[in-house]
Parts: sequence; C-alpha cells; structure tokens
Amino acid sequence: MKHLQKLFLAGHLAIIALFFLCAIALIVLAASELWHGVLMAGGDAGLRNRFDNILESIGMLTIGLVALELAQTVFEEEVQRDVKVSGPTRVRRYLSRFLVVIVIAMAIETLVATFELMHEDATQLPYVAAIGGSAALLLVAWGVFVRLNRSAEELEPEAMAQAKSEDRKVD
Repeated sequence: MKHLQKLFLAGHLAIIALFFLCAIALIVLAASELWHGVLMAGGDAGLRNRFDNILESIGMLTIGLVALELAQTVFEEEVQRDVKVSGPTRVRRYLSRFLVVIVIAMAIETLVATFELMHEDATQLPYVAAIGGSAALLLVAWGVFVRLNRSAEELEPEAMAQAKSEDRKVD
C-alpha cells in the first residue's frame, strides 16, 4: 500500500510540474504577444492589431493564472495536506478552490472575447454570451452547492475543526 501511495504522490507531483510548465509557457507567450502589440507599427489597422495582441496577451495570462492556481491547489491539497476528499467540509473547500479559478477565468475570457469580436465579427457575440452565461450559471450552482453542503457540515463539526487544523500545515 505504501508503494501505491508513493505512486500517487509521484503522479500528483508530475501533474503539478506540468501545470507549472504550462503556466510559464503561457506567461512567456503572453509577454511576447504584448511586446509585439506594443511595438507594432502601422496606421488604424495597426492600432486594431495592437489592441488584438494585447487582448490576446490578457487571455493567455488568464489561462496561465488558472494553470498556476490549479498547480497550487493540487500541491496544497494532495501533497502538503495529504487530504482525502471524503467529508462534506473537505469536498466543499476543495471544489471551491477550483471553481473560483474557473469562474474568474471564464468571466475574464468573456470580457476579452467581447472586446475582440465586437469589432471583428459581431455575429459571434452570442457564443461569447454563452460563455458568460455558463460562468454565471456555474457561480449560481456553486452557491447552491455551498448552501446545501452547509447543513451536512453542521452534522460533522469535527470535520470542520480537522479541516481548519490542516490549514495550519500550509501557513
């Protein structure tokens, strides 16, 4: 059983490393896109291209941030705390960390896509609205989950105390 736990730890560490490398790659690409957008020459078409490059840079940074946050969450929850996600308190806390990042990324991506498509192809805006609506729906569903999960947590006050004690390992 110890060997299996070490194998899972190695898998988590590999995933963390890959998330981190993806984030670094996206940050480098975003910096390149931003640099290209700032230094680009040209008239009105050049200004529009600059704007697009800067927006593209924001989109890449957003996804890079998501990758970093996911790496940090997996590291803290699976490596540092070595938590088993079984009780309602732990499930809520674990899911909340992921969902916050996803909802924020979707909201930023909606904003970036809206600015891009407003000038390029307004017929695509309903798709952007669907992304924004999905982010809003996910936020509402998460709120309902937290609300419903709260009553389950009240049945297990020791689980909340244990989760709080695990937080001290990370601080």
